[in-house]
Amino acid sequence: MTAVHDRPAPTAGVPVIRADRVSLVRDGNVLLDSVSLTVRGGEHWALLGANGAGKSTLLKLLGAVAHPTRGTVEVLGRTLGRVDLRELRTLLGHVDPRHPLRSPLTVSQVVLTGLTNSVEPLPRWAPGAEQRERAERLLKMLGMGGKTQSRWPALSQGERGRTLIARALMPQPRLLLLDEPATGLDLAAREQLLDSLDALREEHPELATVLVTHHLEELPASTTHAMLLRGGRCTASGSADEVLTTDLVSDCFGHPVRIARTDGRWTARAQRAARG
Repeated sequence: MTAVHDRPAPTAGVPVIRADRVSLVRDGNVLLDSVSLTVRGGEHWALLGANGAGKSTLLKLLGAVAHPTRGTVEVLGRTLGRVDLRELRTLLGHVDPRHPLRSPLTVSQVVLTGLTNSVEPLPRWAPGAEQRERAERLLKMLGMGGKTQSRWPALSQGERGRTLIARALMPQPRLLLLDEPATGLDLAAREQLLDSLDALREEHPELATVLVTHHLEELPASTTHAMLLRGGRCTASGSADEVLTTDLVSDCFGHPVRIARTDGRWTARAQRAARG
């Protein structure tokens, strides 16, 4: 395998992900079936589908966590199977709300672990002044500037989510992956998180993001593209306005819903059956 060396300069519009007809089979079960996806710098994709549709499985391939059974995946120009996955993952930002931290670290300490790609601070490693300043800037941008010394166990789920986004951004990745970031959030916390994502995308126009959810209400207004998955297959893919329609979403979820978009945000409501 070749090693990952210099970090490429971020460029809007340049492909950061190319997945070509990827399939993933585990214990005889087809989790993904011939899915293709290209994500370019500055694009913000949503992966949507019911539980078990293959969304998080696809995100693992895009995040260099797993290899496809068939097909090819290129992340930042490196082909999985020809590169050290651990090293490649250090160039990505990955936000998982199930972050396994158990220690009472401060918010600043949690964010700085993004530089070492570790859950806990590494022994005999200390961040420099410039790195601390970057952590503070990110936290302020994400609405956590007043919480830098708060301890992890005392944070709300929404505060943890925004802290983890700041953590993922510390290595200055070209690609940010978000696996159901609004899980467990109440209404106010969800709206704060989505506002933060919109602000982040405006602040870093070259950044590409891929967000997994099964609720359209959890999509930021800055979402540009969407892929619908059902049973491990892609049922639709393209610009958000063309994909997130009543007919296509109803087909994907196997249930009639009515899709609307107001002030940039999507809603889904069940269609009432016609009365005879």
